[in-house]
Amino acid sequence: MEESLLAMYGGPKSKTIPFGTGQRFGDEELKELKEALEQNTLFYHYGQKVKTFLSRFNDLYGVRYSVAASSGTAAIHIALGAAGISVGDEVITSPITDQGTVVGILYQNAIPVFADLDPHTYNMDPASIESRITARTKAIIAVHLAGNPCEMDAIMAIARKHGLKVIEDCAQSYMCRYKGRLAGTIGDYGCFSTNDFKHISTGDGGIVTVNSGNEADYHTVHAFADKNYRRLGLEVIRDLHGLAPNYRMTELQGAVGIAQLRKLPAICESRSRHGQRLTEAIEGLRGIAAPRVHLGNESSYWFYMLRVDEGSLGAPRELFCQALAAEGIPNVPGYIPEVVYMQPMFQRREAYAGSNFPFDLTGVTYESGICPNAEEILRTAVRISINEFYTDQDIDEVGSAIRKVANHFHNRQT
Repeated sequence: MEESLLAMYGGPKSKTIPFGTGQRFGDEELKELKEALEQNTLFYHYGQKVKTFLSRFNDLYGVRYSVAASSGTAAIHIALGAAGISVGDEVITSPITDQGTVVGILYQNAIPVFADLDPHTYNMDPASIESRITARTKAIIAVHLAGNPCEMDAIMAIARKHGLKVIEDCAQSYMCRYKGRLAGTIGDYGCFSTNDFKHISTGDGGIVTVNSGNEADYHTVHAFADKNYRRLGLEVIRDLHGLAPNYRMTELQGAVGIAQLRKLPAICESRSRHGQRLTEAIEGLRGIAAPRVHLGNESSYWFYMLRVDEGSLGAPRELFCQALAAEGIPNVPGYIPEVVYMQPMFQRREAYAGSNFPFDLTGVTYESGICPNAEEILRTAVRISINEFYTDQDIDEVGSAIRKVANHFHNRQT
């Protein structure tokens, strides 16, 4: 198969049997939703579903405190607000991430600063992080991309050295481990997403872990998610001392979350196994680089992203992607179209219509080339879906297709 004619040129496809599928939601979710409705309230403070969801999440993650949110984007904003990030502060983060990572920075009227990435793990390079630190720097948002954990020992050492807060963006990285520790439990705060495109879904939603274990810190995080109201006891305190959004989770989301959380370990175990199996299948292929997961770490593979060395492969990335798709393997060039700082908002320095605030506080600009590794990653990456419902045969056929396409272009060079 690996040496046969490519499907795009009339040869047989590598993948002819449909990928495995499954039902994400079922009777377990319906049962929890029915109980939520029978409470006669869908407000988190009076109901029990959000509280139960968080309690079970805390048990799974081994943390004392967490706070529910309306989205993963909201979770990051909550953490930033609780950390005291304010006007003119700088927050260092990754240039390859969803826009949700930077929204909260700008809502706090702080300034995003982008560190370059490791070309093999696609995560933030600690040396680049440290090189970006200024007197204005107040926090680091470490983005564990696609389930692969960042180099947290180095990041935490830098943060302690410079007195910075560390927020872990775990939207894509449920149950992934850094040297045995769960991502999201290492920094000051861990932020998770339960939108419909993550390992588990409540339609939309999020969680913030409060890793200090400090009750006062927990109260601050909890209040920032709820307009700075204090709703932790029978009495509701509305003595406001600062601006905060309304990012509350409803009982309906909490109910679905309870059922989804029971499935999470198996989902992540399946994805981790599939990702490792695919890496083993394509290791050593000339012109193809598998994502690197450092020894002692575990990835939960929200997606699988390899890189193409066009010179060594003997074909442009786009042609490789077309050939792979013709073999029956859906794929996407890159992850996001370009690094975050090349988006119009950053190029125009206009977060608010008609204003350059807060960018004009420092005069920051975002030029092409400030994170060369990140830009090259997106130029050469190929994203392939990983799904817990896939079978081992599915993964083997993906690997076989990649080898077939790569070998075809290699052989064409000789």
